[in-house]
Amino acid sequence: MSDHFTDFALPDTDLTRRSYEFVRQISSTALLNHSVRTFLFGRAAGEAAGLKPGADYDEEVLFLASVLHDAGLTERGDGDQRFEVDGADLARAFVTEQGLADDRAQLVWEAIALHTSVGIASRMRPEIALTHAGAGMDVIGLGVETLPADLTDRAHAAFPRLDGGTCLTDTIVGQAVRNPAKAPLGSFPAEIVRQERPDAPVLAWRDLIATAWQGVA
Repeated sequence: MSDHFTDFALPDTDLTRRSYEFVRQISSTALLNHSVRTFLFGRAAGEAAGLKPGADYDEEVLFLASVLHDAGLTERGDGDQRFEVDGADLARAFVTEQGLADDRAQLVWEAIALHTSVGIASRMRPEIALTHAGAGMDVIGLGVETLPADLTDRAHAAFPRLDGGTCLTDTIVGQAVRNPAKAPLGSFPAEIVRQERPDAPVLAWRDLIATAWQGVA
């Protein structure tokens, strides 16, 4: 039987396999496939930039961050924070329980928490920047022209899209409509909700200013 870890030269450790299985158990196939493609495209983006796994960045951490980066969009990871932070918390707890050192677990957390932060994540350590790049390539095609054609063809054959972008969007909106605290003002989830559900109640910046420090001269 075909083994994706061998076929795509994924970092093959007990922890990466357990993490893959964990995501497979808690998420949809569409989300799992998106998460693996995030790693494949992020690693390729690193190669295009001259970054070598093992020398310039921790490839196992990049895989862990990529495969777990949308854990906040699962029922298991759905808490009271924006989904990026909920997912980062769940991921850090999982990899720590599996024995990952605290500094590497913290790097997994940062990569996941920042993966939607345009203009910030790309300036951070390679593990963070490449998680961000891989996710952006897979969802909206950002920088996809730098990817080898054979990689995208193989990745989509092994990990089909299954309308994953729409599923992710619907989940973000659904979480925020149920719990507005998950879409704080100025966040990526808040912008998605603004576009998808203009009828949903949202905090307005001028209202916050107007009500702040009332009664103080």
